[in-house]
Amino acid sequence: MKFKLTAREKSELFGEGIVTIILLLLLNIATFVVLDQLIASNPELENGIFQIKMSLSFGPNNIRIWSWGWLFGVILLIGDGAFIYWRLIRRYRQMQLRHIIAELHYIADGHFDHRIPFQISGQMQKVVSSVNALVDSTIKAMEDEREIERSKDELITNVSHDIRTPLTSIIGYLGLIENKQYHSEEDILKYTHTAYLKSREMKVLVDDLFEYTKVQQVDAPLQLTRLNVCQMLEQIAAGFELEAQNRQIQLTVDVPKEPLYMEADGEKLARVFNNLITNAFKYGTGAKNIYLTLRQSSPEEIKITVANDGKPIPKEALEHVFERFYRAESSRSRATGGTGLGLAIAQGIVQLHHGFIYVTSNEKLTSFIINLPVKHQEK
Repeated sequence: MKFKLTAREKSELFGEGIVTIILLLLLNIATFVVLDQLIASNPELENGIFQIKMSLSFGPNNIRIWSWGWLFGVILLIGDGAFIYWRLIRRYRQMQLRHIIAELHYIADGHFDHRIPFQISGQMQKVVSSVNALVDSTIKAMEDEREIERSKDELITNVSHDIRTPLTSIIGYLGLIENKQYHSEEDILKYTHTAYLKSREMKVLVDDLFEYTKVQQVDAPLQLTRLNVCQMLEQIAAGFELEAQNRQIQLTVDVPKEPLYMEADGEKLARVFNNLITNAFKYGTGAKNIYLTLRQSSPEEIKITVANDGKPIPKEALEHVFERFYRAESSRSRATGGTGLGLAIAQGIVQLHHGFIYVTSNEKLTSFIINLPVKHQEK
């Protein structure tokens, strides 16, 4: 809406104008009287003015087109008008600024959803727009900070939960041994083996957590090398052949015949594909095939797809799969052996390479699609 003065402010502005006019009128009269007396007391000045008058007269009766009083009055009138306009505009701008300050105080009192609502013509509108933009950015920063704090609390809660479960088992079984609550050496071996497996679970979680915190740092260093992506994908797939055979899953690699090179951190990028293939094995229920496909989508970009033909991911879960500790299944059971960090780590590594990853899922295929730049450029 347009900026409007209150009735009180309009009266104040009108009074300002009246007072200014009266003061200027008194000043003009005083100036006029002083100049008139000055001219009358100086014959040379009066004669000079007379000669100028005669030179600007015309006709048989020497009609004059001006007098010094008239000319002086016109000059004063123009000057007075300019001064009155400047003073009233100055006062008007002060009133606008007073409204802006009042709006800022209102926002500062905790009304963070409020913005300066009025439109002002001229340069003052830039101030209003800047203030609103500053408030927006400040509120967003506060919301981001709260989200970070909430996220940190959630991370601590999830880590505590996931570590406490195997740790409780380890303490329990070692406690049985410590208190000699066993009947045979076979029982001891059983308890120690279970404690060993639980400790390995904890190590996997800690390793994944450490990796996740590293890839979340935007300035995390990358060991860049020139990679043959075709060769790397074939080697990664070869490492999963035995597991694929045991699960009766066909792992298919489809890459171009010609070598395809890119600048990347080979170790970190291999972690991405290992996580995605492992994820397909664990969560692609009923899958008979896993497809690893590489294509060059443009001279500057490649696209890699890891897909499986297992049970699709529910639609409501698709937008959450890259969140840390998220699992599509409702329970937090570790029957599948996952930490819930694999996809979050994969996303973090892809982002470090200035690429992006997304997922699609339907009855035919669940596909994780990665787009990566061929040449790494620092941003």
